[in-house]
Amino acid sequence: MTDALNTVFSNSLCSYRCSDTQSQSQRPARTPHSGEGSSSSPPVNMDLKAVIELMETGEQDTALRALLDYNHQMNQCFTFKKEDEHERQHLGELVLDYLSMELQPSCLLACLETVRILSRDKCCLDPFTSRSAMSILARYAGIAVSGTATHTNSQSMEDQGDREGEQTPGGSNEVLRTSCPPLENSDQEVIIEALMSICNLLLHSEMAQVVAADLQLIIGVAQRLKQCYDPTWNHKVRFFDLRLTFLLTATRVDVRAQLARELHGISLLANQLDATLGLCWPDSLETGRAGFEGVPPEELPPLSRQQTELAMEILKTLFNITFDISRRKVDEEEAAAYRHLGAILRLCLMSHADGEERTEEFHSHTVNLLGILPLPCLDVLLKPKVLQGSVEYMGVNMDAVNMLLGFMEKKLDHGNKLKETILPSMNLLTESARIHRETRKFLRSKVLPPLRDVQNRPEVGNELRNKIVRLMTHIDTDVKACAAEFLFVLCKESVSRFIKYTGYGNAAGLLAARGLLQGGRDPGIYSEDEDSETEEYREAKARINPITGVVEEEQSNPMDGMTEEQKEYEAMRLVRMFNKLSRNNIIQPMQLGMDGKMREMTPEDLQNQAHNPLFQSEDQGHSDSEEEA
Repeated sequence: MTDALNTVFSNSLCSYRCSDTQSQSQRPARTPHSGEGSSSSPPVNMDLKAVIELMETGEQDTALRALLDYNHQMNQCFTFKKEDEHERQHLGELVLDYLSMELQPSCLLACLETVRILSRDKCCLDPFTSRSAMSILARYAGIAVSGTATHTNSQSMEDQGDREGEQTPGGSNEVLRTSCPPLENSDQEVIIEALMSICNLLLHSEMAQVVAADLQLIIGVAQRLKQCYDPTWNHKVRFFDLRLTFLLTATRVDVRAQLARELHGISLLANQLDATLGLCWPDSLETGRAGFEGVPPEELPPLSRQQTELAMEILKTLFNITFDISRRKVDEEEAAAYRHLGAILRLCLMSHADGEERTEEFHSHTVNLLGILPLPCLDVLLKPKVLQGSVEYMGVNMDAVNMLLGFMEKKLDHGNKLKETILPSMNLLTESARIHRETRKFLRSKVLPPLRDVQNRPEVGNELRNKIVRLMTHIDTDVKACAAEFLFVLCKESVSRFIKYTGYGNAAGLLAARGLLQGGRDPGIYSEDEDSETEEYREAKARINPITGVVEEEQSNPMDGMTEEQKEYEAMRLVRMFNKLSRNNIIQPMQLGMDGKMREMTPEDLQNQAHNPLFQSEDQGHSDSEEEA
């Protein structure tokens, strides 16, 4: 399960191209604010050196015209010419010099937009990854922390020579952990541009990641995240706050731990989900969407695109700070927070977005997070009362479990990247079935109904059981182990029942790993329930081949008509063939040990087989020259 989690974690980070891609695709080119600057005419194309020459004049109006033209040309550019690297770095330094001064709003916005564009270039990030440069950007983003930020009006030109490698003076213990007050009359577009620039830098530069952690940017952004119910902040500010939080926690283990523990990240982000989805709480562990109380899940309107975007960023960040929770025990307070979060995640699972593709993505992030919550907290999936239209089993609301099962089957039918898509949901269902009797019985009724088809192999067919049995021989060992474990738990870890539904050949891998090839049952706490047999199965039971799990046509015995001496000769010849193949390292013979697990057969073991009294009469007179593989 750990490998699957790491895969999901890596894929979440790699899914970004540039942090400002999504926003900029719908944003028109900038124009100066009315009454500021002197350019109302359309921009004229100019080369990079001309832009730099105009910037070096130090005049804001001239610089503004040059930057507006450059930004207009490069707004949708994500690849850069290598021969212009030096000029782009120089332009970045000049823009930072302007940002260290008092600027008119239109010039400030143009400078930040230029930084955002230049920060897409992985090869020219040096001017922006110093402590002083990151402090300036954090200040404009409104997330600078007192004691770490460099004030924009006190930045001197002398700082540029030593931007690389600066350290926090006095150590982290001297940092005053409160965010700086926001800029006066702060323009939210300024905040957005600065946030996008920082996100790009974190995505492309390890140095920027180190500096961002050193500047305690997570504290500043967490302060604004606490204002999730405040309508002051528009969607883009909230979105890029969350994206920045995701990138900080994805790239820095220390920031991950800081957010989770010191800043109470679970509760903080759960409140973000609450505010984003507009939740109400009829009960302490039962939630719904405000204004739609009592409405069946299938009749709820889809979430808006903005709601889904924010929710997915929150879910990915929550995954970052909780994905190792299964490796340690949680106290009572943490368990309460996770159960509260689990109730929200249940609602996410039952909600739909605007479009099937986005709904699947939304549900994928929800399932990834549900799969790493502490197991005792998963009972919240079964807490809601049974309503009209709910899926009920044994008096319990199975809407969430049924949705998980349908989600897993849909991913299974897609067949793409099974390790990343199937394992989270299948692991979640396996563990839920292991600890909740009602869940296990419901899943068994759906996946392993009473067996009637005894003519086709277990892996042949389009039923869910057939699809999962096929996974038991998948090339990926994690996938086949997970599929086998799921069915084994649904069989209450009974070897005979497991073989009945899968066939001994498909089941051998799991049974060998657990030392159960001789039969028996794994220790486990399961309730007693009948193993109902259908009339079809009962009639064919004696004729079913346990290896394949189906009734096969009777085959003639190849040893019919042989004398006992001939049988002994063929058996001895087979032993010698195995011995020769083993000596040549072509095969590795195995045998069942006393512990029920397979162990290697040594040449001595094969020799002992050859000297078995059964074969001694035929042992003489046969040389290796008679052996033919």
